[in-house]
Amino acid sequence: MGRVQGKVAIVTGAAQGIGRATALLLAREGATVAVTDVNGKDAEAVAEQIRAAGGEARAWPLDVSKEAEVASVIAAVGKEFGRLDILVNNAGISGANGTAEEITEAEWDKVMNTNAKSVFLCTKHAVPLLRRAGGGSIVNLSSVYGIVGSHNVAAYHASKGAIRIMSKTDALAFAEDRIRVNSVHPGFIWTPMLEAGSQVPGVAPEAVHSAMAKLHPLGTLGEPEDVAHGILYLASDEAKFVTGSELVIDGGYTAR
Repeated sequence: MGRVQGKVAIVTGAAQGIGRATALLLAREGATVAVTDVNGKDAEAVAEQIRAAGGEARAWPLDVSKEAEVASVIAAVGKEFGRLDILVNNAGISGANGTAEEITEAEWDKVMNTNAKSVFLCTKHAVPLLRRAGGGSIVNLSSVYGIVGSHNVAAYHASKGAIRIMSKTDALAFAEDRIRVNSVHPGFIWTPMLEAGSQVPGVAPEAVHSAMAKLHPLGTLGEPEDVAHGILYLASDEAKFVTGSELVIDGGYTAR
């Protein structure tokens, strides 16, 4: 307990899945958490769960693809809590399936704006607060599909690959400010987003789940908490000498 005691964290996309698990875990470990999500009602439910357990949290609705909203919310967090130590850029979507030949420009832009542009915007506006606090940790959620390819979801791959390299660039750019920047690369994690995107007409959900589990050498899908614990490590002072790195949490998917 207390691995991030006294720190203030912003988690984007925190209403469900990995973001929710991360917000809850950071709070249990002593952080004050700004729970942000485009779904403000569900974000408030997560913040209320944290407060009910004795933690400190407040929710803000946030569309991470819009700079004015990002700037406003991050400034409000700084004013409300007096500092910022941790930024978890988790918000993201899978977007349309398809190759570069098949998807539309609008579909491409939606994924890139939500997944990659959001990391740029949140980092841009968080860095001054992190610097003022004497340093901190930025954790960017990429994917195994930011490391290896597949036959479709072209925009998703591009966005997650961008996050991977942005993390290394920002790690170098802000190292003198003692701001660490790392990326996390989950495999298939059983979240509402994965569950919604894995529905196959005429195929039982259990069969789809089993088939995806077999893609991993460990023979199972990950849970949101598996990723949250990795994020907690990178956010904590235990990782004070870790920056520009890739933490892969994928059940062996990329080991082949």
